[in-house]
Amino acid sequence: MQYIQPLWPAYPEIFLLAMACVILIADLFISDEKRSITYALTQLTLAGAALITWFTASGEPVHTFSGMFVGDLMSDVLKLVTYFGVISILVYARDYITLRGMFRGEFFALTLFATLGLMVMISANHLLTLYLGLELLSLSLYAMVALQRESAQATEAAMKYFVLGALASGMLLYGMSMIYGATGSLEITRIAAVIADDGAKNVVLVFGLVFLAAGIGFKLGAAPFHMWLPDVYHGAPTAVTLFIGTVPKLAAFAFVIRLLVQALGVEEIQAHWQQMLAVMAVLSLIIGNVTAIAQTNLKRMLAYSTISHMGFLLIGIIAGGLNGYASGMFYVVVYVLMSLGAFGMILLLSRDGFEAENINDFKGLNQRSPWYAFLMLLLMFSMAGVPPTVGFYAKLAVLQAIVEAGHVWLAVIAVIFSLIGAFYYLRIVKLMYFDDAEDTTPITPRADAQVLLSINGLAVLAFGIFPQPLIALCASSILASL
Repeated sequence: MQYIQPLWPAYPEIFLLAMACVILIADLFISDEKRSITYALTQLTLAGAALITWFTASGEPVHTFSGMFVGDLMSDVLKLVTYFGVISILVYARDYITLRGMFRGEFFALTLFATLGLMVMISANHLLTLYLGLELLSLSLYAMVALQRESAQATEAAMKYFVLGALASGMLLYGMSMIYGATGSLEITRIAAVIADDGAKNVVLVFGLVFLAAGIGFKLGAAPFHMWLPDVYHGAPTAVTLFIGTVPKLAAFAFVIRLLVQALGVEEIQAHWQQMLAVMAVLSLIIGNVTAIAQTNLKRMLAYSTISHMGFLLIGIIAGGLNGYASGMFYVVVYVLMSLGAFGMILLLSRDGFEAENINDFKGLNQRSPWYAFLMLLLMFSMAGVPPTVGFYAKLAVLQAIVEAGHVWLAVIAVIFSLIGAFYYLRIVKLMYFDDAEDTTPITPRADAQVLLSINGLAVLAFGIFPQPLIALCASSILASL
C-alpha cells in the first residue's frame, strides 16, 4: 500500500488560500460603509493561520506533496514573524489607505495572496515550488503598487517593478533549468545528493549558479541589482512600500537557505557562490550607505538603507556554518522589526493630502510629541547599530561570524561603511530634537496603531537588552533545518 503523506505541514497555506477566496467573494456584498468587516476578516485570517502554524509546528522536518513542500522549525519561525509583520502593516496602514481610497477588498485580497506566496517560498523544497511562491508574491506586489490608478508616480513605479521583476524571474528560471540539466532533478534534497555523489566540476552547474545569484540579488535588493528599489519605494503608496520593504525579506532569506545552502551547499560549489555574494555584499554596503547620505526623501533614504542592510545579511550567509546562517536569520528578523517601525512612523505622520516622506517633515517632532520622537530615536539608533538597541547585536553577531570564518577584510569594510551610514540615521534624530517644527498639526493616530507602534519601538530596545532568546531561537531553527 502506498504511503500517504501528511498534509498538516501545509494546513496554514490551505487555510489562508481558502479564506482569501472567501474574503474576495464576500467583499462583493459588503458596502463601503461596512468595509471594516473585510479588514477584520483579513486580520482574523492571519491570526488563524498563526495559530495553525503554532499548533502544527514540528522540531523535525516533515515533507509532503511528494517532497515539494517541507515543514520545519525554520519555516515555522519565519512564518510566525511574517504573520506578525502583515498584521502590523494592516494596523499601521488602515488610516492611510482609508483616506486615499484604497480601503477596498482588492487591497486585502492582494495582501493575503502575497502572504501566501511568502509562505510557499519559506516552505519550498523544490525549485518549482520556490518559483511558484515567488511569482505569486511578485504578481500581487505589482498590482498593489499600481492600486492608486490615478497616481502617475505609482503607475510608473509598478511598471519599473514589473519589467525588472520579469527580467529577474527569467534569470532565476534560466539558472534553475541549468541546475536541472546538470543534476537531473528539481527537488532540493535530491540536487544536493547528486552534486555530493558526482562532484561539482560541471560547468553547466556553475553557469546556472551565476544566473541564480543574479536573480537572488534582485529579489533581495542587493547591489548591483538594486536599481528598482529606490524608485519603487518612492513611487508606491507608503502602505505598499511598508509591505515591500519588510516581510518579503524573510522569504528571500529562506529562498537563499533552501537554494544555496541546502541544494548547493557542497564545498566546491559553495566557494563559487560565496565569491559572488561577497562582491554583492561589498557593493551593497558601499552604494547603500554612501548614496543614502544624499537623499532628502525618507522613503528613498530607507530604500538605500535596505540595500546596505542586505549587504550585512549576505555577509552572514557568506560566513556559513551554524553561526553564519543563524546570525543571518537573526539579522533579517531584526531588520523587519526595525523597518516596520520606521515606515509605521511615516504612516503615522501622514494625513489626507500630505505624505510625511521628506526628512524635513520630522523637524521638531519632539515638540509635537516627545513619545513618538523617542520611538523614532530608538528605531534610528537600532538601524545605525548603536547599543543597547537590537540593531547593534544583529550587526555584532554577523561580524563575529564572518571573522570566525576567516574573512576579516569583509568585517573591516562592513564596520567602516556602517560608521558612514550612521550619519544619515543620526541626522533624523538631530532634526527631531534640535530643529523647530515646520508643521504643528496634532498627531492623532488610531489607538491600535498607537499601541502597536509603541510595542514595536520598545521591542527594539527590549531585544537589545535581552537578545539571547531570539538568537537562540534562530540558531535552533537553522540547526533543525540543515
